[in-house]
Amino acid sequence: MRHVDFSPLYRSTVGFDRLFTMLDSLAQPDQGQTYPPYNIERTGENTYRITMAVAGFDETEISIEAQAHALTVKGEKRDDKSEGSEYLYRGIAKRTFERRFQLADHVEVTAASLKNGLLHIDLLRSIPEAMKPRKIAVTADPVNAPKAIEAQVTN
Repeated sequence: MRHVDFSPLYRSTVGFDRLFTMLDSLAQPDQGQTYPPYNIERTGENTYRITMAVAGFDETEISIEAQAHALTVKGEKRDDKSEGSEYLYRGIAKRTFERRFQLADHVEVTAASLKNGLLHIDLLRSIPEAMKPRKIAVTADPVNAPKAIEAQVTN
């Protein structure tokens, strides 16, 4: 018996609800990034939240950019050199990062907040009314049915 792990299908995709769209995203090369770690959660029927662990960064060091079908989060840590001190051991990473997420059609960023080292990015999928399915009532005797007109032949 063969075990197939589908969890890579769900990485870096937000708003895709169909399997074929997620399979299509596998064609994108995976950079193998592990920093910073993140979660993607569905918070409602059409709302999502990306949470990234960015401890040590403040609001001015993080930039979020949304373009067509892509969300890019960048963090650039400024070098903090204190006068008269040197590091004997430096275990806290001060590395820059760039994380990209693919967004489905009609997904937009609604808010972003940074609290306790966690960056929260809220997303909303708003499907236009013209694209939503609509229910059409079926009646037995149509009220506005076209009237049949019989033609008479004249000689």
